[in-house]
Amino acid sequence: MAGTITFTIIKPGAVKNEHIGPILDKISDAGFHIAAMKMVQLSRSEARSFYCIHKDKPFFEDLVEFMVSGPIVAAILQKENAVDDFRKLIGNTDPTKAEPGTIRHMFAKSVQANAVHGSDSDENAQKESEYFFAGYEKFFEVKKTSCSEK
Repeated sequence: MAGTITFTIIKPGAVKNEHIGPILDKISDAGFHIAAMKMVQLSRSEARSFYCIHKDKPFFEDLVEFMVSGPIVAAILQKENAVDDFRKLIGNTDPTKAEPGTIRHMFAKSVQANAVHGSDSDENAQKESEYFFAGYEKFFEVKKTSCSEK
């Protein structure tokens, strides 16, 4: 599945501000298929584990606190070139530097409260998806082919 999935989190600030629907509309309009989705409240240990790649950075503890401040929406998205296309759709981590029309430009409050997380590589998309979803929770779209195609 490399190259065809990415993982996203609609973060607590965007959930609190009722941006779930508009963000999902932008994702759908960009041609992504939602293969899995759920709303959950992360524990402190889950947030620390998920973002452990940042554990030595000065913003780590603030990020953990933000991520446990309310529910999140986690989702696996499917599309050809999923990671790169989604990174373009969400825009720069800093909403003031994000292109107009991107999710972060439209819905983020700050670098820390940047509305959404998006995988940065195919490898991380797989790992992050597996962190949140069991196999039976994933519903990938199967590409349809005609009888004449081999």
